Amino acid sequence: MGRAKLPRKSTSIDMTAMCDVAFLLLSFFILTTKFKPAEAIAVTIPKSVAAKVAPTKDIVEVIIDKDGKVFLSMDDESIKEVVANTLNSTKGLNLNVKAFKAAQFFGAPFAGMASYLALPEDQRKGNLLPGIPVKDSTNNELTTWMSAVVNAYQGKKPNFLVKGDNIAKYPAFKAVITAFKKNDILKFQMVTSPEGVPVGTDLWKKQQTGEKREE
Repeated sequence: MGRAKLPRKSTSIDMTAMCDVAFLLLSFFILTTKFKPAEAIAVTIPKSVAAKVAPTKDIVEVIIDKDGKVFLSMDDESIKEVVANTLNSTKGLNLNVKAFKAAQFFGAPFAGMASYLALPEDQRKGNLLPGIPVKDSTNNELTTWMSAVVNAYQGKKPNFLVKGDNIAKYPAFKAVITAFKKNDILKFQMVTSPEGVPVGTDLWKKQQTGEKREE
């Protein structure tokens, strides 16, 4: 007896639900995405072939913009509090400690620090600020800042970073190094933008030799 043949029907899949889910996900990502805000201090850092990753904790960063103005930032609020109290006691600045802890960076002379901390956040931009005075060897205020920072860490070693603009002039960099040396800060890292090793250079040849040996 012959086998009964079932009628063939085309497969039909309802995609309505999947389309709804896709649009819901798309709407979610659009509404929750946060665009990266413009940097308060515009710095174009030089490129290098170094592969070492900058630390992300216990950071004390000195920033030098294209005009040679110097700024300071710290990531630890408890350290900021100690630094603020130290400056208040040694320099008589009467700074608002709460505002000091909330500040992302510092870029004003000691005489104007109270006014700086009173500025709204949108006015704390590198191009609107004078920076920390460093170029006068007799009034390098970064030396005092570094002394307060070293005191705040109480013997521990923070990660000192220097982030300089590609076209910043040497005198500003030299003044920063002088402030470091006066506080026995002899090790620091330069922040650069990584790039590939140029083909044909000695470092490239060394890497190629190392790869062949591994094979």
